[in-house]
Amino acid sequence: MQKDAYTLILEAIDAGVYRPGDRLVESELAERFGVSRTPVREALQRLETQSMLARDGRSLIVASLDHNQLAELYVVRSELEALAAALAAKHAAPEEVRVLQEMVDEDRARTRDPIALSQANKRFHRQIHLASHNRYLVQQLDLVHRSMALLATTSLAAEGRGETALAEHQAIVDAIREGDEAGAAAALRAHISKAFETRLKLDAQGGH
Repeated sequence: MQKDAYTLILEAIDAGVYRPGDRLVESELAERFGVSRTPVREALQRLETQSMLARDGRSLIVASLDHNQLAELYVVRSELEALAAALAAKHAAPEEVRVLQEMVDEDRARTRDPIALSQANKRFHRQIHLASHNRYLVQQLDLVHRSMALLATTSLAAEGRGETALAEHQAIVDAIREGDEAGAAAALRAHISKAFETRLKLDAQGGH
């Protein structure tokens, strides 16, 4: 299935091809993705209304989140992710739990590679969303994770964060495996809280 211009641009932002503050030029995007300028223009307008892009004079740039937006995003993310973990503990099939465990096991080899770990982290969280078996929750979390793409750095880049994040992932998987809804929610909430705390420290050090 051919991807539309909107999806192509969104995926490029998510992959870090375009980073917060980068200017998006209609003609360059059309050429890069091999599509005509009209769908690119419509996609850019749509991304602007979703606050993924911002105006800088006459240009459109990839938006960045200020401190307040970041805090608000993490509040919503924490609660929705915790709900997904609780529902996964209730509904996940044994095969889904095994996939989560395999992800954690494989990620142990990535602890010194923040970029690879960040991509793996997205896949891990996405797997929990799917294991919740609630399509509306999955949709809302997709929106939240889309906004996460507007953060220039990953909290996993902090010294030692990779190892602790994986230990937190293991605690989440253990609770889901045991069908412990409250435990899974608490473990995921604690994980997001730690990630937010790490990000605040990185930002305070000027690592925007």
